[in-house]
Amino acid sequence: MNSFADEGPRGSGGVHCTKYTCQVEVLAPGQPGASQTDSSGGTEGSSSSDAGDSENKNVCTYKLVDPQPPAGSLDWEGHEPGDGAVYEQTCGWGGLDGDTIVRMVWLAEPPEQETIAPVVLAQRAVDSMALLGPDIASPRVAGRYTVGVPMWMWVNQSATTYGPNTASASAGGVTVTAIAKVSKIVWQMGDGSSVTCVGPGTPYKGSSDMAESPTCGHRYSKTSADAPGGRYSVTATSTWTIDWQGGGQSGQLEEIRQSDTQVAVGELQVVR
Repeated sequence: MNSFADEGPRGSGGVHCTKYTCQVEVLAPGQPGASQTDSSGGTEGSSSSDAGDSENKNVCTYKLVDPQPPAGSLDWEGHEPGDGAVYEQTCGWGGLDGDTIVRMVWLAEPPEQETIAPVVLAQRAVDSMALLGPDIASPRVAGRYTVGVPMWMWVNQSATTYGPNTASASAGGVTVTAIAKVSKIVWQMGDGSSVTCVGPGTPYKGSSDMAESPTCGHRYSKTSADAPGGRYSVTATSTWTIDWQGGGQSGQLEEIRQSDTQVAVGELQVVR
């Protein structure tokens, strides 16, 4: 096997080989020199081009462990209780919304942490709720409705379609909890009129006969014969009101969701 040697100055970087190994020296502007040795005869290099890329930086948050680990725990890293403190460290490359690593670390002083506004955490909590539009129970697509006859409108209730729905989000030692509930539903009836209901509506019972709905209803004055497809397009739009608190603050957010259905409205046929 031949032996090669770089005759250039060692302080300027380059390749330096002996009989079995090669050493690579890489000098980056403004950076101290670095070298790595590949004992197999190959070479390795490293790049620091991402060092100034803010989008790729490692983002970490810390939460004080409470209660602290007992004396002698490995989490103290050889220190005694009272000498600094043990924290739960959560780190994510480029942010905390993707893959993260969680571990216990000892720190001599409380860490500086990225400040995240509580309202931002509140929105994260809301986004995790997967809120939906109204789950329309009535009017039904298969139903037959009549001009002048009271229509009762109501929705099925669940955590994602009506509430209440509760979720939390945490970052930087701050936790925000949000509670969402539908505060009103506005029904666009397809005939140019709208109805605003502040509750889910009242399910119809056969014993109610021709009575008006006590909470949410409508009465059509003309048939849907001239509407596209012979049916009125009905849209129910819910307003979600979200109350949140955490990080010493509180506030309210609003989300809008909607659902659609089709309604056939005919005339009462009189048999003589």
